[in-house]
Amino acid sequence: MFSSFTSFSNAFSVPRFPQRSSDSSIDLISVDVHKIETDQDKSARTLKHLLRLNHSNHAIRYHNFQFHNHAPHILGSAYLLGAARAHLDEIYEKESKELEPWQDSPGEISTYDWREYLGDPMYQRAYVDFFEDQVVLNRYDWKKVLDTYLLDGKEPLINNLIAGLGHPLIHLGYAYELDDRELAMEALGLATTSYDFMHKYLDDPAYSKPPFACSRYSTTSPLEVLNRVRKDERFGDLGDYMGAGSIDALFKNHEGAILEHWNSWQLPNPKKQFQDSQYAAVAVLVGSHGNDGSKEYDFFLVHLLTTSHAVRILLPLIPPKLHLTLVKQWWLLTIAVYVAQNRPEIDTGRFCNVETQLRGWDWVTKEAIEGKWALDAHFVKALRAMKVTAVTWGESNGGEYYLKAAVKMCEEFNGWGGFGAKM
Repeated sequence: MFSSFTSFSNAFSVPRFPQRSSDSSIDLISVDVHKIETDQDKSARTLKHLLRLNHSNHAIRYHNFQFHNHAPHILGSAYLLGAARAHLDEIYEKESKELEPWQDSPGEISTYDWREYLGDPMYQRAYVDFFEDQVVLNRYDWKKVLDTYLLDGKEPLINNLIAGLGHPLIHLGYAYELDDRELAMEALGLATTSYDFMHKYLDDPAYSKPPFACSRYSTTSPLEVLNRVRKDERFGDLGDYMGAGSIDALFKNHEGAILEHWNSWQLPNPKKQFQDSQYAAVAVLVGSHGNDGSKEYDFFLVHLLTTSHAVRILLPLIPPKLHLTLVKQWWLLTIAVYVAQNRPEIDTGRFCNVETQLRGWDWVTKEAIEGKWALDAHFVKALRAMKVTAVTWGESNGGEYYLKAAVKMCEEFNGWGGFGAKM
């Protein structure tokens, strides 16, 4: 079981979050935490050493800061799926070939100016060094450091974990699931260097009120919202900046329409609506594949699934008053990426009609850690996210919804596409 954020709800008041009723919590059982720091299992020790090696040698952002270091994600996913030590070594060897070493930052970060360089990836080394120093000053209580810096100020970092295509959120999920201090500090480094404009929609309650919330409809179904987004003619002029790399331009030109759909999703029963959102995350990825004639899966849409998985990991950890904030944050990213990726048609029939033919989760797991794409970080993460979602909610839609989606993806996966004109 996870331990909770130790001082999250005691040491700090939560700034500027919309007040929620007492029924706004999403009561989930925590997934198992794997304390790799003290686990004597050989695979756990191998994972610990590889994560530390990656932490010491490789930057969290590289290739002119466009790419994120996914080594911890695939290593963690493969380990949690039962990968052998040799496969973990193979993963690290493959990932490290394209990663880049740390570079010195222009200056140091201190407690007095740590917010001044938010959004500047050139300070990634300085931020990680700073947060590691804070761990030492807090007697190695890294959860306390997370408490402090995720909630500090009127515009807390926790409201912008979706920056950088959600990689701070994903990284934080693995930090808690593996109980790993280095991953936690890397997650803070990603949150600070990826910080962007999208934080204001969570920081300022005005964006959840009229005129932004003056919608022509409301629904509890995220898939209904996405279907309406797909048919919305206001998004018909996206040719010049299609692609998730142009989300800032998308908001600049279509903020009103995006926020209208964002606010249209109602959550009277938050746990049920979160379940629906995870159902939708699978549908968006697997149910949209091939509808535009492409053979590859959409690289950006898979992040909607893996960030949803991270939300599921974190919900049992954070105070109930923040549950809807985190889910709504994911929802904003989902709408933005879906629009930027040209609003593909979503058809769950693509995989709900699949015959599993005795192929269960053991078969899917074997594909993830032994199959053709076992060294592809996003493929492995996606399959594990679907497996955890199936365990969380049970198989729905009258049968094996999540299993069928995973089997379908294994059958037809042929790499990643969807990069758009500017990627």
